[in-house]
Amino acid sequence: MADWDIRKLQILRTLREEGTVTATAEALRMTPSAVSQQLTNLARQLGVPLLEAHGRRVRLTAAARLVLRHTEAVFEQLRRAESELTAYVQGEAGEVRVGAFSTAVPALVVPAVRSLRTSAPGVTVRVREAEAAEAYDLLAAGDVDLALSLAAHAPTARDTRFHLVPLLADPLDVALPRDHPLASSPALRLADLAAEPWIFGGSGPWSDITRAACEAAGFSPAQGHAASGWTAILAMVEAGMGVALVPRMAAVPRTGVAMRHLSEDSPVRHVLAATRRGTTEAPAVARVLQALREASNG
Repeated sequence: MADWDIRKLQILRTLREEGTVTATAEALRMTPSAVSQQLTNLARQLGVPLLEAHGRRVRLTAAARLVLRHTEAVFEQLRRAESELTAYVQGEAGEVRVGAFSTAVPALVVPAVRSLRTSAPGVTVRVREAEAAEAYDLLAAGDVDLALSLAAHAPTARDTRFHLVPLLADPLDVALPRDHPLASSPALRLADLAAEPWIFGGSGPWSDITRAACEAAGFSPAQGHAASGWTAILAMVEAGMGVALVPRMAAVPRTGVAMRHLSEDSPVRHVLAATRRGTTEAPAVARVLQALREASNG
């Protein structure tokens, strides 16, 4: 197979456009002898004559015109590649795979994607919903490029595989049945609910968060029911089966549920973005991370 040298083909193409070896050399900032030598080498590599004498000048042979006709598509593809590469370097193009826990998807990821459609339409975001505890496994395996998780799941400082970026402190509000006596209390505290049955997961980080928040307020919560999904938890609260701590970004309005901000001892959960070390500054990843920061502040 012939050796198709792109640089030499560009010289041949320029000769067609400029008309003479001298003009070609000036356009390419080469010497005329260097132009002639490169074209002689290309003709040898392709196995066909590319130039023929025409008076005191040279002109392209039929073989040269055939070569250029077929290489135009190559030049066009290279221009597209160069354009896309420039966009990639500037963070305006590329694909970023994002793993996010369920409540982070509508609260952070979706607003970020909407923003990117305007600011960087060439950036494609692929979303994968995953449990917060799964985020770092997916990241380490290379299945996602950026993961949203909770500080409660973050690896220790000794784990140098990841770069962690704090996004927001998500306040925890109390969900009460709408007809609960304290639903309209002007200054509700966690301690006011010490005698209530609480609804939270039987184990895991959310159980730990609920227990820690209540214990910080001076009591140990009595678990009335165990559930991990916010739809199930809020449905039980609405039915008067107990009360629950609910992250503000996870709350979905329900007719029979009163969501109350706590006047003091307000607990929060910390949401983090994580990338693999060395990839945080990748242009498209950095652009998505910036969009997530803006969504967390909005």
